[in-house]
Amino acid sequence: MKNKKLKFSIAIIALIVISTFFIINRKINTYSKTMYYLGTVNEVTLYTKLDEKKANKVLSKCEDIIKDVDNKMNSSTVSSDISKINKNAGKSFTKVSKDTFNVIKTSLHFSDLSHGSFDVSIGSLVQLWNIGNDKARVPSQEEINSVLPTINYKNILLDEKNNSVMLKHKGSKIDLGGIAKGYAADKVISYLETQKLEGSIVNLGGNIYTLGTKDGKNKFNIGIQDPTKPRGNSIGSLATTNNSIVTSGIYERYIEKNGKIYHHILSPKTGYPVENELSSVTIISNNSMNCDALSTTAFSLGTKEGLKLIESLPNTEAIFITKNKEIYLTPGLKDSFKLIDSNFTIKN
Repeated sequence: MKNKKLKFSIAIIALIVISTFFIINRKINTYSKTMYYLGTVNEVTLYTKLDEKKANKVLSKCEDIIKDVDNKMNSSTVSSDISKINKNAGKSFTKVSKDTFNVIKTSLHFSDLSHGSFDVSIGSLVQLWNIGNDKARVPSQEEINSVLPTINYKNILLDEKNNSVMLKHKGSKIDLGGIAKGYAADKVISYLETQKLEGSIVNLGGNIYTLGTKDGKNKFNIGIQDPTKPRGNSIGSLATTNNSIVTSGIYERYIEKNGKIYHHILSPKTGYPVENELSSVTIISNNSMNCDALSTTAFSLGTKEGLKLIESLPNTEAIFITKNKEIYLTPGLKDSFKLIDSNFTIKN
């Protein structure tokens, strides 16, 4: 009898060992889903030992999260919180979702930080230029002059108790295009952190967030776009994980008239695309919403002031690329950024 019990115990232990072996050695699979929200193409990629059915369930939930942010914050959607705020400009407060309220509140923080270089009340100007859409055009000086008075983040009023927002002046419009994708990426990552994954890459129109690893060992190598060439051409790579990487640059969206390029990063002060020595700015941090706002802010400030701002912020790094193909890195990137294009030079 004792012998039978011993054999049974050994069999159970062997079964546990074999099961554990197969669980540990289960292949890491790659699953991805592409979708269109927030005015751009979005892709979520999972690296996981989950089976296809469970992975697709995770991807569907990710899409639901992004779609929800789009429904609330896309100014092109008539029923969105932003459209309702804009419609009631100069009239009354509009009750909005907690998500929308928090994003607008954060936007105002970055407006203060940048002394107005980042300003989500720029909606009327964005609509006037319409860069990135079929009806994009260079507006007249008179048209620009007519909308500039509507732009001032200090005219965005918040009622925190009631989750309500109001634009003081009629004609003012909020546009969250410079921050909403980052917020959506953060929400997706927060969800993915609760799932059984080896890693993930969330890419919302160039707003990238890496989580974990793709092979259980190594960091992700993220290419840094060459601002002089079409998307997909890199000047270097960044080894990173559990961070967001967001770039603002003149190559992304633009229109051309009489040989002059007009990019999509508009100055709330002049009404025209920001003109300085920069081609692009990439921000790296563990908060994608902050990266989103800071990439626009740092680009608008220029290399010297932009570097000064980023270096003053905790857990935040940046790559500045000038039109002269000069690269400026914040100190924390010296060991993780690898330059692969000899036409560019690291200057600091």
